[in-house]
Amino acid sequence: MQAQIPTNPYLALWARLDGFRHEELGALVAGRQAVRATLMRATLHLVTARDYRWLRPLMAPVGERTFRSGSPFGRRLTGLDIGEVRRAGMALLGQRPMTSAGLGARLAERWPTGDATALAYAVQYLEPLVQIPPRGVWGASKQATWAPAESFLGAEVERRPSAEALVLRYLGAFGPASVQDLRDWSGLTRMTPSFEALRPQLATFTDERGRELFDLPDAPRPDPDIPAPPRFLPEYDNVLLGHDDRSRFGGNGARLDVTNAFWSMFLLNGEVAGTWKFLREGSTTTLAIRSVDRLSKRDRHALETEGARLLELAGAGAVRREVRFLEPG
Repeated sequence: MQAQIPTNPYLALWARLDGFRHEELGALVAGRQAVRATLMRATLHLVTARDYRWLRPLMAPVGERTFRSGSPFGRRLTGLDIGEVRRAGMALLGQRPMTSAGLGARLAERWPTGDATALAYAVQYLEPLVQIPPRGVWGASKQATWAPAESFLGAEVERRPSAEALVLRYLGAFGPASVQDLRDWSGLTRMTPSFEALRPQLATFTDERGRELFDLPDAPRPDPDIPAPPRFLPEYDNVLLGHDDRSRFGGNGARLDVTNAFWSMFLLNGEVAGTWKFLREGSTTTLAIRSVDRLSKRDRHALETEGARLLELAGAGAVRREVRFLEPG
């Protein structure tokens, strides 16, 4: 689950699973059975500890590419031996978990001409690290603190993970999908050979644009006339970021900034229909909803009902909870 915001995996799973209880996920994080780490697209995700062990080596090239050419940090360390920086950083983290600022400050003692932030990010992008709890536990608060994954989890990462396994897992969540869809979701390149190796055991389709789509042969593919209830998705949700062609979620998907860090998206009938966020004023928690177009009475009622359920989860400590509709736009 996308986890740049610590609470987002909880909201995302709540939107997907009947009977989801945030205490259960929090217990997995606290018990080291689920971890927050830099993975797909070199962004923070929450995954099971077991999945981390094979996903991290597969995503290593994404972190390396992002550090060296997709971010400013690599350029700030020109002339330094990055291998030495990585080894020094891992030695420091092996002594005790550290925040980015703390790690950068210690590394800057050895490389005083280097940018402290960039030194810390060299280790975070290029080495297998995880954020330790209570960061990521619902209701808890802690500055992001990093530790070496293998010592924290008590297990080594896999040395030869399968790219084909990644394809199958991706299709299980997001299929039917194209090769480019998986590339955009993961940040990986050269994935066509893995799809070709799996082709005999996959179902294939052609979309309206003539693109080839792949899926698991026994995956559910509901009839298009089946109603899709409203869904409140958190920021950066992979439903939207996990595809090359976001127009599959409706024309509104192209009209909205799906990476807006302050407003989240909601779906009506499976299509992006507007944005939402929580407003906290004193003892009141408000779910503010802004649709792209005017809502029908039926859709408004459905959003109110689902919104009230969401407030039960996220506004539990509030004396008053309300759903508020803003002017469309």
